[in-house]
Amino acid sequence: MNVLLSAAFVLCWSSGFIGAKLGAGSASAVTILMWRFLPLTVVLIVVAATVARASWRGLAVRDVARQAVIGALSQSGYLLTVYYAIQLGVSTGTTALIDGVQPLVAGALAGPLLHRHVSRRQWLGLCLGAAGVAVVTLADAGAGPGVARWAYAVPFAGMLSLVAATFLESRSRTRVAPSVSLTVHCATSTAVFTALAVGTGSARPPAETSFWVAIAWLVALSTFGGYGLYWLILRRSGVTAVNTLMFLMAPVTAVWGALMFGEPFGPRTALGLALGLVAVVVVRRGERPSGGGRGRPSPDRGGHGRTGDPVSGGPGRSGRATGRRPLPAGPRRDRPRAGPAS
Repeated sequence: MNVLLSAAFVLCWSSGFIGAKLGAGSASAVTILMWRFLPLTVVLIVVAATVARASWRGLAVRDVARQAVIGALSQSGYLLTVYYAIQLGVSTGTTALIDGVQPLVAGALAGPLLHRHVSRRQWLGLCLGAAGVAVVTLADAGAGPGVARWAYAVPFAGMLSLVAATFLESRSRTRVAPSVSLTVHCATSTAVFTALAVGTGSARPPAETSFWVAIAWLVALSTFGGYGLYWLILRRSGVTAVNTLMFLMAPVTAVWGALMFGEPFGPRTALGLALGLVAVVVVRRGERPSGGGRGRPSPDRGGHGRTGDPVSGGPGRSGRATGRRPLPAGPRRDRPRAGPAS
């Protein structure tokens, strides 16, 4: 995986927690989320109807419906719980740290759900990352008096929602261009958050400048940067790789929150950061083929024998080089499949 691409993903995804904190002082979670997605969806629909029309050709209604469900899980369910937890007083670092157990859950489920092998080295890295998450979570929770204990359970629901979306996308048989999936996901989230905001009387945005600064921050960095890179790296490197990077969200957000909002950052947070970094290195090395002959593709590199297949869904080939089930990042067909590049 490209190092710069990974670093950009970590920073952009972490920025979402910071943006939520920026807007929490002026509006409720549903108000922020409604105005984050409403103008963005309008722009994406216009682009889809003009510039990116080719990316929608050949898609069936069920393909769009599947993407709508993925968007409801990965955006609506995940973001609502994150924003709500921060609104309840949970710090940005703690929220990110609780979400950091996602790689362990995804790694544990990769075998039974996707019929994929998770090596011992990968399990070691996953456990190291979980230990780092636990260390920093306990440190931050202990430094946050006045926050209800049940509030720390809210981000867990969002983490499970994102895990479910990841596996649903991984099992999809149809390759969808990132521009299409982003448009459908954002449109779904707009419908969900607008309904919630109108239903609770929270649709009217505040006049404070800080609110609109937070909205611009979230649209540019979190949605286009973090969310877009999430699916791009997922398709290029696989479930284990993208979820391993999630271990870095917690310490990066903790540092960021300490610098911007004065949130606590002590020795235990530093220890958790170190464990997270070691976990990423261990899991990434565990993805390399451990045997079986030359030329066999890595089990987490996006497909068996796939060549010339851009992440955006361009022309490529998916061949079954072994008797194992094909990986989730590529189309499950033996014949070449052409698709539009976004």
